[in-house]
Amino acid sequence: MPKDAAALLALLDLERIDDNLFRGAQEPSALPRVFGGQVAAQALVAGTRTVDPSYAVHSLHSYFLQPGDTRAPIVYDVETLRDGRSFGTRRVLARQHGRPIFALTANFQVAEEGWDHHDVMPDVTAPADSLDPRQVLAELYPDRDTSADSEWDVADLRYVGSSGDGLLAPDAEHPALQRVWLRVSSALPDDPFLHVAAFTYLSDMTLMGAALAPHGARPEDGTHMIASLDHAIWFHRPFRADEWWLYDQTSPFAGGGRGLVTAGVFTEAGTLVATVAQEALMRKFDPTRSQA
Repeated sequence: MPKDAAALLALLDLERIDDNLFRGAQEPSALPRVFGGQVAAQALVAGTRTVDPSYAVHSLHSYFLQPGDTRAPIVYDVETLRDGRSFGTRRVLARQHGRPIFALTANFQVAEEGWDHHDVMPDVTAPADSLDPRQVLAELYPDRDTSADSEWDVADLRYVGSSGDGLLAPDAEHPALQRVWLRVSSALPDDPFLHVAAFTYLSDMTLMGAALAPHGARPEDGTHMIASLDHAIWFHRPFRADEWWLYDQTSPFAGGGRGLVTAGVFTEAGTLVATVAQEALMRKFDPTRSQA
């Protein structure tokens, strides 16, 4: 996994191996499968490289089909679905060992003016006054294995709170909440798309904590299995992924072994710049059944 912005950009710099066909390299990793944010960001890079630069991505919708192998490169096959005067659409299929592991559809738009409004950012503690999650985990689980912590060095994260820990005020209408501050841990170049791609990479982090919060569970407590099923992002305005952004997460539903989370992404100035939605498998470990 990348340790800083330079390593992340290298991971996202795909090799073109044919028309509309790209190959993504892997970073050494202790994780059992490819991080979902990596394959989503690499797939977005592949799709974007087939689109005229006058178009910018405004949304993506994707499905995680199979766990990715961290020891093998990923091939991204891009299909052009539409090239219109205002919008363009690409479908990207990621493959390893001859089988599909991830499918993404991305829509691109030429910039234009329009009506403007957005939700108000909630009142939260500033990043400097929020909790360092590694310190929190060290206190909660003093005997836990920390060997994989460095996998997330590319992300700078501060924890505001959730509905399960008493750090957020109770909300009768939203029983499952979580808020964190995130940013890439070192500076990125000014190219706006690099910030979109880096944000896409980080956007797969922390989300399911919101769905677990009201049930007294945490992603790291080892009592359950979590696996992303699908992931969607709507990009509203340009922003820098290497500056703090608030991930304001709500889980409107969990059931049937799945949990759904939606999240607003706000800059420190309070501007809503993106919206994310993800559904994931949330399955309690049962020694009598397969977890596949």
